[in-house]
Amino acid sequence: MANTHQKFFLGANSADGFISHFSDSYIPGTWKAYIIKGGPGSGKSSFMKYIAAKAADKGYTVILTPCSSDPDSLDGVIIEDIKTVILDGTAPHIVEPKLPGACENIINLGEFWDSEKLFQNAKKIKETAERNAKLHKTASAYLCAAGELIFDNLKLSRIYTDRTAALRLAKRIAKKYLPDSEKKTATEFVRFIGGTTPKGIISYDKTVTDFYENVIVIEDKYGAVSNEIMKYLRAAAKQRGYDTITLKNPILPTELIDHILIPELSLAFVTENEFIKFDNNTRRIHARRFEDIRSLKAYRARMLFNRRVSRELLLGAISTLKGAKSVHDELENYYINAMDFKSLTDFAVKFAEKIL
Repeated sequence: MANTHQKFFLGANSADGFISHFSDSYIPGTWKAYIIKGGPGSGKSSFMKYIAAKAADKGYTVILTPCSSDPDSLDGVIIEDIKTVILDGTAPHIVEPKLPGACENIINLGEFWDSEKLFQNAKKIKETAERNAKLHKTASAYLCAAGELIFDNLKLSRIYTDRTAALRLAKRIAKKYLPDSEKKTATEFVRFIGGTTPKGIISYDKTVTDFYENVIVIEDKYGAVSNEIMKYLRAAAKQRGYDTITLKNPILPTELIDHILIPELSLAFVTENEFIKFDNNTRRIHARRFEDIRSLKAYRARMLFNRRVSRELLLGAISTLKGAKSVHDELENYYINAMDFKSLTDFAVKFAEKIL
């Protein structure tokens, strides 16, 4: 299953804290959303993996959304063919219904646990949850510090970027690759294909190279040039009626758009940097042609320092997230021992038959 489905993160451990795009992963009024509530270890991910497998068996296109705090687990399943999403709606990505019943329905996995068993371990559960929260807070501090240094390099790069020339190129690209569409309205979904996780900085580059025929890569170490181009292409695609998947930078999501995907055209505009690489069989644009390299050299020592220290801070965040994952595993064990998984499995079978 891992090699045959697109994968996106719907949330990111960023320099601005945890950023969630769970609530806007579907369109109320035209999509159905099933929001799962339950504790850690209560079977949310296994439930979603079962539904994803059954949907794939029926020939549906399935998109998997792994958990940024545990990429081996799922936080969501998107089945576009039937406009259906299944989401983990627990913290930190709480999803509140916008059209309760008419769009969103709650799946309460608490129906399958033994509350008395959990109550007997309430003190230990509370202590373990608090330890986990502290570790996530520390990881956020590392990411915030790393983000400051990465942002400093971005600011310096912007000063010496020829925005006018970058926009001229963006317009030529739009003219060549984005013909006018007959559609009058366009939908945008915001996601991530990379993230800082306990397993390191993960990037799902295969989501682009295995599923999009035409991939245009902008090699940009700092993001100043590629972001200008992406912003223009995002607006142009929307204006011309194309649905888009906008993929933000997982460390600086409020500052940088890394990639724009246009499924209808099987077209992808992507940024390549030290955290994500793409196959060589693509058209490539080098950002340095739009940068005043001579002026940037005056800040070379500062920028190298920023890169070196930000990498160390990111390693600190990853190590801390790994520790948080171990503590989370402890927390899961309390719930695993209190769950009636047989009844949950029976429910999953009936649920899959119902929605598929």
